[in-house]
Amino acid sequence: MNESDVAPRQGRGELRDQPQTARAALLILADGRFPAGGHAHSGGAEAAVKAGRLTDAPSLEAFCRGRLWTAGLTAAGLAAAAAAGLDPLALDEAADARTPSAALRAAARRLGRQMMRAARAAWPCDALDALAAARPRGVHQPVVLGAAARAAGLGPSDAAYAAGYEAMNGPATAVVRLLGLDPFEATAVLARLAPELDEVATRAAEAAVRAGYEGIDVLPAGSAPLLDITAEQHAAWPVRLFAS
Repeated sequence: MNESDVAPRQGRGELRDQPQTARAALLILADGRFPAGGHAHSGGAEAAVKAGRLTDAPSLEAFCRGRLWTAGLTAAGLAAAAAAGLDPLALDEAADARTPSAALRAAARRLGRQMMRAARAAWPCDALDALAAARPRGVHQPVVLGAAARAAGLGPSDAAYAAGYEAMNGPATAVVRLLGLDPFEATAVLARLAPELDEVATRAAEAAVRAGYEGIDVLPAGSAPLLDITAEQHAAWPVRLFAS
């Protein structure tokens, strides 16, 4: 896979979403039961619970909001760019640069491998096969998510929504298990954050369009140092419920 594979989609104003008729695939891609491995990861919630920073619905809302606007926005930008047709190998390198924690890089590639297996089963295509062959140890999950969205006939905004939603839904689901939080309260948290997810997805998709003619450096690169630090600590725990 090289630059010529994606060049036709990189001109100014040429990165557009797919027709509305393809949107049903988004329900499959964003479904928590899609076998992409996300259920085994807490998105930093397990470490936050142990540290006493995440104890109830209000603190869950604050945690999810912070994650959405940092790691979530970054992931949404990468996913949108991959769905737009930018070089996924270059995006994988960009994802590495945006992930200072070695533990989170390893987790992202494990999740990428699992999502790649699920995506190739659901939407088999040459592009996914080529990407899997080029990075046998795994591609960062947001990049695979965007490539899967593209294979499913979805566009940059769809991929951005899926990535942003995952950034919130993973911790919310994990906290129900970790704290015994009422699932209705966790769902209400996600509902209250929905307008902010709209804004994050819009910004990410717009950045993907710009990246098509300005380069991938314009993609979001939000920083969440505490998530990075606690991810390294969490990876060293001898006993834990979640992989990350």
